[in-house]
Amino acid sequence: MGMTMTQKILAAAAGLDKVEAGQLIEANLDLVLGNDITSPVAIHEMDKMTVDTVFNKDKVALVMDHFIPNKDIKSAEHCKCVREFACKHDITNYFDVGEMGIEHALLPEKGLTVAGDVIIGADSHTCTYGALGAFSTGVGSTDMAAGMATGKAWFKVPSAIKFNLVGKPAKWVSGKDVILHIIGMIGVDGALYRSMEFAGEGIQHLSMDDRFTIANMAIEAGGKNGIFPVDEVAEAYMKAHSRRAYKIYEADEDAVYDEEYTIDLSTLKPTVAFPHLPENTKTLDEITEDVVIDQAVIGSCTNGRIDDLRIAAEILKGRKVKKGVRCIVIPATQSIYLQAMDEGLLRIFIEAGAVVSTPTCGPCLGGYMGILAEGERCISTTNRNFVGRMGHVDSEVYLASPAVAAASAVTGKISGPEELGL
Repeated sequence: MGMTMTQKILAAAAGLDKVEAGQLIEANLDLVLGNDITSPVAIHEMDKMTVDTVFNKDKVALVMDHFIPNKDIKSAEHCKCVREFACKHDITNYFDVGEMGIEHALLPEKGLTVAGDVIIGADSHTCTYGALGAFSTGVGSTDMAAGMATGKAWFKVPSAIKFNLVGKPAKWVSGKDVILHIIGMIGVDGALYRSMEFAGEGIQHLSMDDRFTIANMAIEAGGKNGIFPVDEVAEAYMKAHSRRAYKIYEADEDAVYDEEYTIDLSTLKPTVAFPHLPENTKTLDEITEDVVIDQAVIGSCTNGRIDDLRIAAEILKGRKVKKGVRCIVIPATQSIYLQAMDEGLLRIFIEAGAVVSTPTCGPCLGGYMGILAEGERCISTTNRNFVGRMGHVDSEVYLASPAVAAASAVTGKISGPEELGL
């Protein structure tokens, strides 16, 4: 019986020749991640331990991204706690105002995540790095504390679901539509504590930004992690961003999967997740009534990368955000912000009537930079649309791709680019 990609990575990190689904292992960690919300809890837990410092100052990443710049006294105190900890332990990869970005876009960009790594993060969307062929998963702050102290973590080896991607997506269909389609198909617990492993010739038609988006939302199907094979596109990305050695693992031909699905990308359509779960999906042609919106958010760890901003700009260029709609664009990192500036994308957004924010997770979790009032609706490129996720418990969040979010900002209702003649 062979092993999946995830099982091979975990076996190597545990110093074992072979692992099986359900087996408990202790694995060595290549990176431990925390942010300004989760790190203070981990830091306080670590203070209780009989350790002098972190296991490796180069293998801990602390990213201030949820409430940065600080929105209130409490968030300022959280960041001060992390800042002092980073200084005390000489943390190499500490990112604060001016250097920070949304963590799951920033770390790959900085070359801190590569194929074959085992990564834990006190943030559920740490599964993003599977796009590069790494095993990465979210953990609680206590596990983060143990990881920072020891460089190790316990795992139950997950079983896997295989998704064979074939075909080439149409112009306005992106990675967001792929993962929303999958979540709509299997449900928010369809991959519970299982590895979502992607394969097939269709992957060649997905950019790295598409793959990051898909892996990012594996958790929204309950997945322990999402992971892609390492091809020329992934290798080119790692060589451009990192000087670290990486190791490619491939699933055995006789690897065992709980389930297998084949998804023809050429048949997919722009997809929207209606309130209040990511599985509540409809394609645009299935929406029979006008869904009027008050706000559009284009950004987040899911869709704040340069491809996302280019797509939004292509739609907004020469057009205006509908009067009464608030359109908020959030580049995911400072580097992406600069690239968007150099390409003239920021001018397009501002001239269209949108606002452009410093990198932040802000509106995604109902933090700041786009809180919804009672009865308001937002179409968003973020990853969750639970009750009260972006503000008032009687507000609504609709998840969509940058193309659909931008088009909707122009029309004032959920729309696709085709409705603008694109």
